[in-house]
Amino acid sequence: MSKVIKRVEDFLELGGTEKDIAFFVISGIALLVSIFLPHMLPFDAAWIAIILCGIPIILEAIIGLITEFDIKADVLVSLALIASVCIGEDFAAGEVAFIMQIGGLLEELTVAKARAGIEKLVHLTPQTARIITDGAEKLVQAEQVKIGDILRVLPGETIPVDGIITKGQTSINQAVMTGESLPVDKGIGDEVSSGTVNQFGAFEMQVTKVGEDSSIQRMIKLVQSADAGKAQIVGIADRWATWIVVIALTAAFLTWLISGEIIRAVTILVVFCPCALVLATPTAIMAAIGNATKHGFLVREGDALERLAKVKKVAFDKTGTLTYGTPEVSAVKCVNKKYIEEQIFALAASAEQYSEHPLGKAIVRCYKQKNKDNLLQTEEFQMIPGRGVSAMVDKSSVLAGNREMLSERSIEVHKETQDEIESYVQQGSTVIFVAVEKELAGYVVLNDALRSESANMIQELKKLKVQPILLTGDNENAAITIAKMVHIDEVKAKCLPEDKLNWIAKYQQEKEAVCMIGDGINDAPALKKAEVGIAMGSVGSDIAVDAADIALVDDEVKELPHLLALSKRMMITIKCNLSFSLGLNFLAIILAITGILNPVVGALVHNAGSVLVIVNSALLLKWRKKA
Repeated sequence: MSKVIKRVEDFLELGGTEKDIAFFVISGIALLVSIFLPHMLPFDAAWIAIILCGIPIILEAIIGLITEFDIKADVLVSLALIASVCIGEDFAAGEVAFIMQIGGLLEELTVAKARAGIEKLVHLTPQTARIITDGAEKLVQAEQVKIGDILRVLPGETIPVDGIITKGQTSINQAVMTGESLPVDKGIGDEVSSGTVNQFGAFEMQVTKVGEDSSIQRMIKLVQSADAGKAQIVGIADRWATWIVVIALTAAFLTWLISGEIIRAVTILVVFCPCALVLATPTAIMAAIGNATKHGFLVREGDALERLAKVKKVAFDKTGTLTYGTPEVSAVKCVNKKYIEEQIFALAASAEQYSEHPLGKAIVRCYKQKNKDNLLQTEEFQMIPGRGVSAMVDKSSVLAGNREMLSERSIEVHKETQDEIESYVQQGSTVIFVAVEKELAGYVVLNDALRSESANMIQELKKLKVQPILLTGDNENAAITIAKMVHIDEVKAKCLPEDKLNWIAKYQQEKEAVCMIGDGINDAPALKKAEVGIAMGSVGSDIAVDAADIALVDDEVKELPHLLALSKRMMITIKCNLSFSLGLNFLAIILAITGILNPVVGALVHNAGSVLVIVNSALLLKWRKKA
């Protein structure tokens, strides 16, 4: 007996969806028993389905009517159930309740998991700060920091509040705020933001913003406000339920009044139950989600594809979306006749081989990919925060770094070389100078590599009459260069998180539905604000994925046109399902009014309609737009 009680307790602890599935299975078995083994139980087994599936529907309908006077499809179903039971048509009542349970289950399965992105954003904010008072360092809680305080930030630490550097030089990873793939060099007088990461040098800063005014806290508020503003789509069956209930009751009452046969009135209520109507949308959505999954998309919001079908503009982040988000060596140039380009590349890679900087790692990685030769022997390696590296390579003094590093060591850059380098910078490239024995020898050019499929993907979107837009935190030159390569006409550069959010809001005010595609934490507010947010699941941050409605698991952006075409096809299927189910209902009503259908046959007819709706929706599972 104790084991039975334990199993009952375990069942009661199940979540809502698990209980619904259990009720669904038990009710299905009960209906089969009612058909094939009607005398197995001392009562009609259909009553099990009526109790498990029907009573929750009746209770929900009553609560909706009393609390909000909300007439949904549940009201008509409840009337049909009660009427069927009253005239002894128990099987018809159980069958209707069972089919409605299928629709409810499908809708629950399309609902997204609870989002945890905001909590992860909160965790980005450091809990402690190193405050400097009278030359002494003290660790305090971050909320105790005040405007004007002097803080020290060590390498690898996240900056706790906004401020200005007063001492030291470093490189800051600002991906959380701007999405830029490369760290930004900072020195005295430069601003730094909370949530960004200090990569290399220790520095001191004066606090300018704390609490809710700090950058990371503003980001959290942006995500919350954007999420609250996204409209929820109500089920079509519930939108039309008021009229369906009125028509059904009127038809049933008039039929009873004219014919004097209560069974005809009950049959009308049974066949008018919007089972096929309820299944029309969730079955198509589930099938489309299954199709999307095969093409690498994880659909996290049940109605995301419904919203995607209305999209007229697609806004792309640059870094990590149209590009790989990792720097690649695109050119090596020699400016000194003593060397050749292969030597410049070898010297730069050898000098950088112990570097932790992303640019240094990229140079080493690209050199090893293109050359089988081992790196040259390197000694006395020194990393100079915000400048570059110095080392003895093959017994020669080598510097690899930025222009400031050369200036501080009085290394001259000729006019023609400056002009050539400027042309690369104008295209959004990053240049690393290589000097040997205090003389400029050459330079290495790095770019964020464009995804090979990006240009073709943009062309396919245009064929679907969807306008692509580039929203990026990168500089204008880099943004325009990438936009030209993939044929995007509208470009918005230097966008902070609030700028991206504002551009999305502007398009929405112009009655243009927007889809946002991004990968960084800085994209989270825009992903939430857009009608549909799509995050790059593999390279994207957890927070971006949590903020999005859809995640692109394998980062294959070439599949995006298929997703948009699929969403439009899904809406066509839903409309076909709705038209068919309504037409079948009205035909069944005419047959019920004339007495041709009884409640059981009527239930079977509209059950057949539900099956046909499911079959039509299932065709979406393998659908693909023809070339």
